[in-house]
Amino acid sequence: TILIVFTNVKNKIMKKIIVTGGLGFIGSNLIELLLKKNFYVINLDKVSYSSNFYNTKEFNKNKNYKFIKCDINSKRLADIFNKFKPSCIFNLAAETHVDRSIDNPSHFINSNINGVYNILECFKKYYKKNKKIKLIHISTDEVYGDVLKGRSNESYPYKPSSPYAASKASSDHLVYSYVRTYKLPAIVTNCSNNYGPKQHPEKLIPKLIYNIFNNKSLPIYGKGLNSREWIYVMDHCEALYDIYKKGKFGEFYNIGSNKNLNNIQICKSLLNVSKFFTDKKNNVKIKFVKDRPGHDLRYALNSNKIKKEIKWKPKTSFKLGIKKTFQWYLNNKNYYKSLSKKDITKRLGVKWLKKE
Repeated sequence: TILIVFTNVKNKIMKKIIVTGGLGFIGSNLIELLLKKNFYVINLDKVSYSSNFYNTKEFNKNKNYKFIKCDINSKRLADIFNKFKPSCIFNLAAETHVDRSIDNPSHFINSNINGVYNILECFKKYYKKNKKIKLIHISTDEVYGDVLKGRSNESYPYKPSSPYAASKASSDHLVYSYVRTYKLPAIVTNCSNNYGPKQHPEKLIPKLIYNIFNNKSLPIYGKGLNSREWIYVMDHCEALYDIYKKGKFGEFYNIGSNKNLNNIQICKSLLNVSKFFTDKKNNVKIKFVKDRPGHDLRYALNSNKIKKEIKWKPKTSFKLGIKKTFQWYLNNKNYYKSLSKKDITKRLGVKWLKKE
């Protein structure tokens, strides 16, 4: 009697993904998700003021994670593509702070337009060697400008108000032009305001949390009625992953929560949450300051397309997400210490304010 045993051994090759801007807020959260899904992740970041190695400390020694200091404008980009042979590139490298774009638009033109052009050129050359690669370019709802009524879908006209938004709008158009002209496998996503762990405190929610911790007033532009659609960062990252798996090349996908709150509501939510987590009483109050030049009143996305075609929907309610966010900063106060204090407290764009 001969016993024959057949063994099926599946040697799965770990797919490699490049994330640009991976020391930033959304990028580091996306890397966390991709590592959990067993990808080998290469993080490219030029290490600017908004980059933070604190954001990647949890997986810094993971054997499936590699960091490379590299500007997306660098000629090294092509060599990195050829060496690692990624299955996808998520482009999150960008200058994003509107007030900074008011003070100095040149950095935004260089990173958000010229940098994307360099990625596209390197991607175009690499695509000739590897037809299975994808590019997912992450953009913003700010490209649509003021949406005073209704919600903007993917066919809504672009009308950016700030140099930041204009630079992102330009990059979106560049990506689409390369899809149309060179038949490149790329996708553009436009997401609403993100919040959650690891966000730089030049942005509203982590700045307000910092001020609550330090018993400082909560500065709010204008009358505090500017409305934004808020999405928890990991919900956004899961949407990006689903688009990587199911998205169609050449398409634009809005990613939003359908949950709008104005800045006064955000302040009140954080003050309520602070009472839940801390016994310390404080006298923190809202302080209205001069409005930002060209400040859009309302952003609101129609995200029906991704819900219908990709079968994605947000999982985290704002009530839960803001508690998780506050708790993360409470448990990671050293995060603030890892940043320059002036980048947390100094207001930018003020020299362009109208004098009363």
